[in-house]
Amino acid sequence: MSSLLALLPDLLAIFDQFEQWVTSDWAYLAIFAVSAIDAFFPLVPSETVVITAGVLAGAGDLSLPLVILCAASGAITGDNISYGLGTWLGEHTVKRVFKGEKSHKGFEWAERQLAQRGTYLIVVARFIPGGRTATTFSAGYIHSFPYRKFLAADVLAGAIWGSYAACLGYFGGKTFEEEPWKGLILAFVVAVGIATTIELVRHRRQKRRAGRDGASHVPSRE
Repeated sequence: MSSLLALLPDLLAIFDQFEQWVTSDWAYLAIFAVSAIDAFFPLVPSETVVITAGVLAGAGDLSLPLVILCAASGAITGDNISYGLGTWLGEHTVKRVFKGEKSHKGFEWAERQLAQRGTYLIVVARFIPGGRTATTFSAGYIHSFPYRKFLAADVLAGAIWGSYAACLGYFGGKTFEEEPWKGLILAFVVAVGIATTIELVRHRRQKRRAGRDGASHVPSRE
């Protein structure tokens, strides 16, 4: 809860910026650009921006279909840039650029999961902090993961993510049409709750899998 409260000033600052842009087409360009850049520069808050745009759409200031289109197409564009960079730079260079221990663990996780789950991972990774960057770059430098398969999965992932984030904000904005900033906070709390639930489920499955693997390696006493 304390970390959420710490983010509130940034959320409200983004909201205020968008309110200044809603009278022009710059808002839609910003949605597209931020959704794209977040693929290879994860400090850019793409989900927060799209949720904010959805809130303003719920208040009648933006078009919900256009928000979804810009978010989804921006996300797909950014993911394809990441895939291309991963293919061009290679594993060694990518891991030198993202040299933190947490980043390396994320790449190792993505490499293992891509081999086992592929399409499913590309969709789910969008809702895991840092998962999108690790997955898209890894898919690029893992030569056994073909681009056509990546593109099909990524279009699906982008459409799901864009619709989810924009609609989450939209219904929050509809709930508080007179005070849309309250809708932003509500939508963000729900988004954090969903992301936390996905992480908990993922960790629980990993523990169960590790337990089964450990049990299968226990030597027989016969």
